[in-house]
Amino acid sequence: MFEQIKHNMETISGIEIYPILSLLIFFFFFVGLGFWVFSYKKEKIKEMSEIPLDEGHGIISKDI
Repeated sequence: MFEQIKHNMETISGIEIYPILSLLIFFFFFVGLGFWVFSYKKEKIKEMSEIPLDEGHGIISKDI
């Protein structure tokens, strides 16, 4: 079964670009996610971490 799939993939022209594109999308997504996490404001993270501990208080955000 694998031989049939391999043969079909070898006959498609331009198929070699798809693994490269998927690797680049994967790489840039996680680099962007890491940049976003490390550049996020510490005050906002602390505010969001305390939300489950608030008892019935509305969410007041300083970003709005």
